[in-house]
Amino acid sequence: MRVDVIVAVVTQASLAAKNATKTIPIVMLAVGDPVGAGLVASLAQPGGNITGTSFQNVEVAGKSLELLKNAIPKVRVVAVLWNPANPVYQAQMVKATEAAARALGIQLRLLAARDANEVDKAFTTMTGERTDALVVIVDPLFTAAPTPTRIAALAVTSRLPSISAFREYAEAGGLMAYAANFAERGRRTAVYVDKILKGTRPGDLPVEQPTTFDLVINSKTAKALGLTIPQTLLLRADEVIQ
Repeated sequence: MRVDVIVAVVTQASLAAKNATKTIPIVMLAVGDPVGAGLVASLAQPGGNITGTSFQNVEVAGKSLELLKNAIPKVRVVAVLWNPANPVYQAQMVKATEAAARALGIQLRLLAARDANEVDKAFTTMTGERTDALVVIVDPLFTAAPTPTRIAALAVTSRLPSISAFREYAEAGGLMAYAANFAERGRRTAVYVDKILKGTRPGDLPVEQPTTFDLVINSKTAKALGLTIPQTLLLRADEVIQ
């Protein structure tokens, strides 16, 4: 089609774009770890035909576990819902979550789901293994409606406090969400497109990382789970859903 710029959303799409062309400028949006995924040489000097914004999810994976432990100090065993069909990004997130779990003295139960049916099976396993809480690794499978509402409802039914790295999860009924603001990342990505269309080479534009992260707590879900969220955690929240 001889397009002037390709905007690629998340890691897998950005990798596909990179494999497709070495000449058309690519602006990535919401990539968890661009360097670790092999998309750019460095954040400061990406080189080549790719630049854009990072969502920094890999770096904040440990923060999700820390927030769960702050909310439920007695948490010991945490289920991790992930999608192995999205291999590069999901592997990065699992590795980072495992490292954080070791530091916090938490045992993980990794449960794979490649489609909606496997999501249901994963919750059956969680219930049988008596896990204390749940981390949902952000993935297009888990973020596309109506799946977030389904996962949040299953978590409440299974009596599992849960967290994920997109605010819509808490809005859908999950206990907590902690992540950079996706809408703001999208606006910043548009700035990159504008600069490239005006003649700047993508390799000369440093990859931008988020500077602020939103913590959203759903107090209605906390009540449904019989949890009392510590006041110190509520005060840290950017939004508390009543």
